[in-house]
Amino acid sequence: MSPNIRLAAAVALAALATPAFAADRDWSAVGKALGKDGAAQPGGVYRVALPRTDLHVTLDGVTLKPGFALGGWLAFEPTGDQAMVMGDLVLTQDEINPVMKKLEESGIQVTALHNHLLRAEPATMYMHVMGHGEPAKLARELHDALALSKTPFEVASGGSQPAPAADLDKTAIDKVLGAQGKDNGGILQYGIPRAEKIQDGGMDVPPAMGSAVAINFQPTGGGKAAITGDFVLTAKEVNPVAKALRENGIEVTAVHNHMLDEQPRLFFMHFWANDDAQKLSKGLRAALDKVNVSKS
Repeated sequence: MSPNIRLAAAVALAALATPAFAADRDWSAVGKALGKDGAAQPGGVYRVALPRTDLHVTLDGVTLKPGFALGGWLAFEPTGDQAMVMGDLVLTQDEINPVMKKLEESGIQVTALHNHLLRAEPATMYMHVMGHGEPAKLARELHDALALSKTPFEVASGGSQPAPAADLDKTAIDKVLGAQGKDNGGILQYGIPRAEKIQDGGMDVPPAMGSAVAINFQPTGGGKAAITGDFVLTAKEVNPVAKALRENGIEVTAVHNHMLDEQPRLFFMHFWANDDAQKLSKGLRAALDKVNVSKS
């Protein structure tokens, strides 16, 4: 049976599941198998954060916080009594081949491998994955692959709490972007969904599975911030958004896919700048105006 037929069968089973089943799913076996617990997200998704807290990465003199540009993750979505998993693994160059080989042996697909930023030292790459099956088995296979990297699974303990993004005027940035940001360990983060329903292999791909425009601000002092993230775009939006970003002093650092069978076909545009936060928010707004984002 082909992977597409198997996934279609799973989608049919998922249609029979009640919303309460998805919302009340017990994911504890997944957290145990993966070696790290996650958190329930809207849409019944279970998402596990895998930031590369072990890495010290700098770009243009800015030390990148793990939650800013080194935030790997895995997200599990129920499909009947099984699950679809998608994720973004942050890897150093020497970790790529061992991890990829282990994923191939387990049947988990690698759907993309690419950079997000330019000039970062040391260079990091981002491996997108997709799998379908019994949730705990998927989690064990992903753990075994990531064990061939130095990705930390333990939750950092002790020490002082990260400073909040107090140097940024969140209210003003919220107003410009038309969205409510959240302070995550000193990083001001935005997730802005597209207006369309996004699917892969017939399965819905909600924002928690990586389908929303992601924008991160890391304060760099004096009202300035570094920004990065990715715009989620249809083909006709790619060049207008790139033009809007570049006209506003924001560097386009990568354009690529994250999935293989999504509808509508999507491209992900990564960006970087370090400048006055209010100026950058206006540049990002100019780019968002070219995108069919949700107005709610």
